[in-house]
Order: sequence, then structure tokens, then C-alpha cells
Amino acid sequence: MALTHDTLSAAPDFSAFVRKDQSGGASLDLLVKGARCAGCMAKIEKSLAELPDVASARLNLTEGRLSVRFRGGRGDAGRVIMTLDRLGYPATPFDPGQAAKAHDQESRRLVLALAVAAFGAGNAMMFSVPVWAGLFGQELGPATRNLMLWLSALVATPCALYAGMPFFESAWRSLKAGRANMDVPISIGVVLTLFISFVETILHGRDAYFDAAVSLLFLLLIGRWLDHRLRARARSAAADLLALQAPSATVVGPDGTERVKPLGDIAVGERVLVRPGDRIPVDGFVEDGVSELDNALLTGETAPVPVRPGDTCRAGAVNLSGSLRLLTLARSEDSAVAAIARLVEAGAQTKSLYVRLADKAAAVYVPVVHTLAALTFAGGWALGLGPREALLRAVAVLIITCPCALGLAVPAVQITASARLFRKGVLVKSGAALERLAEVEHVVFDKTGVLTEGRPRLIDPCPTTLKLAAPLARASAHPLARALAAEAGRSGPRATEVREIAGQGVEGLIDGRRARLGRASFVGVEGRAGGETELWFGFDGDTKVRFRFSDHLRADAAEAVAQLRALGLSVEVLSGDLPGPVERAATAAGIQAWRAGLSPEDKASAIEAHAAAGRKVLMVGDGLNDAAALAKAHAAMAPGAALDATQNAADLVFSGEGLLIVAESIVIARAARRRALENFGFSALYNVVAAPAAMLGFVNPLVAALAMSGSSLVVTLNALRMHAVGRS
Repeated sequence: MALTHDTLSAAPDFSAFVRKDQSGGASLDLLVKGARCAGCMAKIEKSLAELPDVASARLNLTEGRLSVRFRGGRGDAGRVIMTLDRLGYPATPFDPGQAAKAHDQESRRLVLALAVAAFGAGNAMMFSVPVWAGLFGQELGPATRNLMLWLSALVATPCALYAGMPFFESAWRSLKAGRANMDVPISIGVVLTLFISFVETILHGRDAYFDAAVSLLFLLLIGRWLDHRLRARARSAAADLLALQAPSATVVGPDGTERVKPLGDIAVGERVLVRPGDRIPVDGFVEDGVSELDNALLTGETAPVPVRPGDTCRAGAVNLSGSLRLLTLARSEDSAVAAIARLVEAGAQTKSLYVRLADKAAAVYVPVVHTLAALTFAGGWALGLGPREALLRAVAVLIITCPCALGLAVPAVQITASARLFRKGVLVKSGAALERLAEVEHVVFDKTGVLTEGRPRLIDPCPTTLKLAAPLARASAHPLARALAAEAGRSGPRATEVREIAGQGVEGLIDGRRARLGRASFVGVEGRAGGETELWFGFDGDTKVRFRFSDHLRADAAEAVAQLRALGLSVEVLSGDLPGPVERAATAAGIQAWRAGLSPEDKASAIEAHAAAGRKVLMVGDGLNDAAALAKAHAAMAPGAALDATQNAADLVFSGEGLLIVAESIVIARAARRRALENFGFSALYNVVAAPAAMLGFVNPLVAALAMSGSSLVVTLNALRMHAVGRS
């Protein structure tokens, strides 16, 4: 069905919900109901991608959140919502409160349906068991047998109709849209099983499967509830982070009056008061006050960080001592905590190779299974089985080949592994990242800020030269420049026309004079190989000054390297520092292979050379000069204190002071790959055995229900084994 001009003109106006970003693009977030499986996701994303103004559409099944990005600066939100409605998935503008409410409602509904199915299955069995007892020489009389079947029907039928509503409604929406999802064969199987059972009971036949219909739903609902809980656990990771933000903030007006405003209403440029014990509500610049901050949520560092006027504070930090007055630099949705939450969401949003394979398998499932069921019925009848037996076999095929296990095989593992890493302080930005991390053969460390603590200290500072270089140091994000600025103090003149060149240094005007701070060659010192443990400073045409720094190796660096070697990985250091400091750090960490004095391009070229040789490299870096190498690596990790550009280039971001988490992340990623492959193998083997068994009549609808639901439980429980991986 195409959307005509008249249809579009009647669409409601949702343009107010289309957001503009800094690059001039437009996007829309929607809450989609009824999407539960990989087939639903593929159907929605493919249909929306075919719309002329949609650049991309990505559905997060964990939250039910659909992110649509439009071409250009405008987009037709009404067309998107009507397309979803036509597909059978009602949608509304995304609101976190409504999403949580819908999630809670679905949880209660599943629990109630599960309870009804359990009641129906148990009581239907009570009446079915005497009928089955005839198999052991205790045949019931015809009247008693028929009574037992009618009592079983009286209990099982209403329970099955109620417990099956989640499946029936989903199937109806799909069929109404002219498509078929995985709930269609389930619904057909349940309805046909009840129909055949009633016919058998009325005609005083041999078999009836009222207990099978309701037992099937009971076991299916267990699997769906477990999947629901897994997704809730992943969704709560981002929600828990956002919950750590202060719900409101005290805003100081121009006249000095204070008033409390909701966090979402805080605008850029407002002044907020943060008292001791409060969390920083939004990213801001300290205008007044001296205090210490606990940044454990953001960086994993437990040591208090002093702040004074001129410093920048990030949302989520806890103010420990004095009162601070901040000038806000970003809204709550653009804060550091919100950025971390988006990284967590991104882990569930992207599709890994295994998920894409499962999507393709699920896409061909419905037509293949329906064809098999139809052939089973037609072939059985043609071969003399009779319509009753042929129909029973067709129903068994529909039930036993449901690809629930295939649909759960990878997402369950991906969600569980991501949640496991999150609890250890690692944010996984994509499911594909876990697969790539599991494949790495060689690990490359940057030195400063990764192998070392990244907190260099200035050696023998000279107050006069320190004061001259401080304006440029304050304008740079390089660790050595920050150390120099910290030694000089945050107050003082600022440099203008500042320009920072990755891997080289920073230049600008100080009191109208051109100055540079960085590598020796960048500043103009010939014949000296500058490195990461020294900075040179000088004005154009004037004497150049050298600042020397020391940086300590991380406490667990040697142990982390030993663990990586125990995993069969080779380790190397690529650094822009001088050969002496690099050699000392590498030797102390137990690393034989190292290279020094590298530019950002050199590091990226080294990674490319490894890739050309067939080696899959994990790059661990934190500086702006590491961003290109991180992007070239097979997998990339960055510490939480790294620059935004570096974090954006990395696949995983880890907090804390230790490097042991690198080896532990690889262990968890490898375990996740094993679990996914185990689930794939089991699902494939199950379907290869189950489909022919049902077609040949070896499996009746009751056994089919037990087998299919059991397969879903097996892959889900196998995924839950991830919780024991890497537990310390």
C-alpha cells in the first residue's frame, strides 16, 4: 500500500518533535510498540529506509526506541509514523517516562498471562492424565474419556485464548499490514490445535491436545518474559546513569536571587549554585568558589580533584567541600553523563555480524515454514494419512520450527555480555565491537596516559618561564600542557587565536606576540627529537625553553601485559615520546617491542601495516594523536578520561586506573563469541532434526510445544552463563 498525497495531507503534524543537530541534519526519536524480534526490526528499518527523506532508521528493541535520521534539515515525521502504523507497529514521539510506563505495563501483562497459562496447563493436565493412562493398560470407558476431554477443554480453552493474546494481537497487526511475523505461525498452531481437539472431542476421536495448546503458550511466555528481563537489564544501565543526574538545580538570577528549576529547563549561559554534597547538574565553568570534586562516576578515579575559578566541571561529579557557582556550558541532554548513557544505548543499538546473520535467517523463516507445513498437509493427505492426521503433522511443523531460539541466540548473549562489562566499568559502543575484540591477536598500547598514569609532573619548574608559557598551556588539552597549566595556576592572561595541531603542539598570540608550545621541531629547535615527556616553548625569533616531565607507570601494567600474553596475544608500545622514556616504560611493563618518536600518521601507518600482514590489532590509546590509529585498528579501547575525539574513535571506553580490564574485556568478548556460536549451532541442529521429525509424524503437537519452548530456554540460559565470566 502506497501513501498517497491525500493520505499524507491527513497525517497529524509531528514536526515539533523533529530535532536539529549541530551539523544541520534532522532526527526523530519514536516509541514503537509491538516490535519484539529480529524480523520486526528488519521489517521496520527496511520500510523506513525506502522513504525518500529518510537517511537511516535504527530500532533499539531494548527500549522500543526508533531513531530516524532525515536527509537535509527537514523531515516528515507524520509520514514515518503513518508508515509504522501501516506496518502494524503503532508509534508515538519518544518520551522516557512513557517508555518506562509501557515497559512496566508489558511486564505486568506478561506475568499475568504466564500465571493464567500455568493455571490452565496444570489443570488441563489433571484431566488429560487419566486419558493418557490408557497407554498403560488402564483404558477409560468412552463416556468417562469424553467427559475428561470436555473438562480439559473447559479449562484450557479460555486460558489459552487469554494467555495467547500477546501473540494473537501481534500476528493480527502483522497480517493486517499484509505481512507475517514469527507470531503468525505460533497463533495458527495454537488455534489449529484447539480446533482439532474440539473436532476430536465432538467425534469421540482418539486424541485431543487442549493441554498442548496451553502448555505451548506457557513455555513461550517463559521465554518471552526472560527476554523481556534481559532487555530491561540492558535498558536500565543507561537509565541508572541518567538517574544519577540531579533532578533539579539552583539557578542564581542577575539580582542574586535563587530559585530551583527542573534539570531539563536549565539553559546554556545560566548560573547555578552547587552546594557541598550535591551533584554537578550540568557541565559548567567555575565562576566563583573553591572545592574538591569526586569524579568516580565519570573517570573511575577515587581521589578528589581540586577545582577553582576557571576550571570546567562535568555533570555527574559530586561537590565535596565548598560551594561553587557555575556558568552552564551545556544542557542536561548534552552533559557528560548523558553522553555516557548514549554510549551504553549504542551498545544495544548496533547490529553485530551474528545478529545480521540471524536477521537473514528470520527473514526467510515464515515463507519456508508455511510452505513446509502446507506440503506436509498436502503430501500426508495424498499419501493416504487422511485430513486429520495430515493436519496434525502440519500443526506440529508450525509449532516445532518456530525460530524463537534463533532470534534469541545472539541478542541474549550480546545484552548479557555488555551488561557484564558495564558493571566492570567498560562501555561497549556496539555489538560488533565484542566480536572484533574476541578476534584480536596483537595489542598496541600508547604510553602516556595509557601505559602510564597520564598525570605527568613538571620537574624543576622555573616560575619566570612557567608564567610565560602558561597562557598557551591553558588552551591545550594535552596531558603535559595540563600539567604545566596546573603548576602555573588557572588564573592569568589567556592566549588568543589559538590553534592546536595533533601530535605537534599549540600556537597562538600572547600579548600580541606569536608563540608556540609543543615538540622541539614544532617550536623551531633544530637537532632535538622532542617527545611526550618534554615540551618546548618560545616566541617567534626568541630563545626557546624546555620543560621536562615525569610520568609513573600504572601499578598493574606489568600484570596486565602478563595476562595478555597468557591469552596468546603479542604486545607492543607505539609512542610519540623520546626513545629513553619509552624504553624504560616498556621494559618495566614487560614489553619487548616498542617504537618511539612516532607522529599520529606514523601510528596509523603502523596499525595499517599490521592489518596488511593479516594481524588483527587492538589499539589502546587516549590522546588526540591516537584517534587515527584507533580508527584503523580492528578493535579499539580508550580510557574514560580520554578526549571526546578519542572516545568517539574507540569501540569500548573503560573507566578506572587499571589496565587489567583490557585483558578481562578480551576474556569476556571471547566467551560471548563462544556462547553465540554455541547458540547458533544448537538452533541449527534443532531445526535440522525437528522439522523432519514433525513432517514424518514422530512428533505430536504436545511434544512439539515442549521441544520448541525448550530450545528457547536453552539458548537464553546459555546466554545467562555470561554472568559468571570474568567474575573476580
